[in-house]
Amino acid sequence: MIGKSLARPAVCLLLAASLWACSSTRPPQQPQENAGRYAIAQDRAPSRAIDERAIADVVPEPVHRTLAGNRSPYTVLGKTYYVLPTEEGYAERGVASWYGEKFHGHKTSNGEVFDMYQVSAAHKSLPIPSYARVTNLDNNRSIIVRVNDRGPFHGDRLIDLSYAAALKLGYADRGTARVHVESVIANAWQDQAVNNSANRGSNNTVLSLAGQESRYLQVGAFSRLESARRLRRQLQELTDQPVIIRSVDSASGGVLHRVRIGPLDDGGEIRRLTDTVVAANLGSPYTVTE
Repeated sequence: MIGKSLARPAVCLLLAASLWACSSTRPPQQPQENAGRYAIAQDRAPSRAIDERAIADVVPEPVHRTLAGNRSPYTVLGKTYYVLPTEEGYAERGVASWYGEKFHGHKTSNGEVFDMYQVSAAHKSLPIPSYARVTNLDNNRSIIVRVNDRGPFHGDRLIDLSYAAALKLGYADRGTARVHVESVIANAWQDQAVNNSANRGSNNTVLSLAGQESRYLQVGAFSRLESARRLRRQLQELTDQPVIIRSVDSASGGVLHRVRIGPLDDGGEIRRLTDTVVAANLGSPYTVTE
C-alpha cells in the first residue's frame, strides 16, 4: 500500500513535467489587442524579398461607402475616435509606420483582405475607402495609397502603411518615417482620367495619373492653412478640376501651403483656367511640374 501511494505522486510529477515541456514550445501569449486573431505575436516583414518595381501603383477610382469601417464614433483601447464626414481638404503631418506579415490575409475594417504586397493604408479618421497622397519628408518620395483599414492605435502614429507602401516610400527598413498626408478626391480624379482618356488615349492617361510628372496650376501659397483652404473653396466654385493643397517645409523653418489645380494635361485647359482665376481676382497662377 505504501509503495502504491508513493508511486502516484511520481506519475503525477512526470505527467506535469511532460505537459509543461509541450506548452513551453508554443509562442508566449502577450496581452495585446486582438491577440487571438493572429498566428504570430509580433509583426514582421515578409519572409521573401519583394521587387519594388513589381508593386502596382494605386490609381484612384470612384468609391462606394457603407457603414463597414465607417461607424462613428468608435472606441479602441478606451479611447474614442470620430470618422470624418468627408476626406475633402484633409492634410496632416505626422509619423507613419507599417504593418506586414502578422496581419497578412486577415480582414481589414471594411471586410477586405489585407495584402502586405499591395499598397494600402490604415487611418483613424479618414472615410473608408478613400485615397491619400503620402510623402516621405526625409526623401521626398510620394505615393498614393488606398485607405481601407483603421489604425494605428498606439503612440503618436498618424498612419499605418502596408509593407509594400513603406518599401516604395523608402522606410520599410527603419520602421517609421515623417510624412505628410493629404486627401485625394477619387471622383474628381477619375473624372480627370475620363477627360484625358477621351483626348489622348487611355495609355497616356494612366501614365499621367500614376507617373512621375504632372502639370498643375499653382494659384497661391500661404503660411496659414486656413487661408489655403479658403482659396481652395473659392477655386472649387470656378472649376470641376481637382483643387489640392500641397504643404512643404519653407526656407524659414515653417510650413508653406500651396494651392494648386490639377493635374492638368491640356494646354488649352491651363490657359482657360488661368484667365478664369485672374478674372475672379484670385491671383496670378502659373504652371508647375512635379
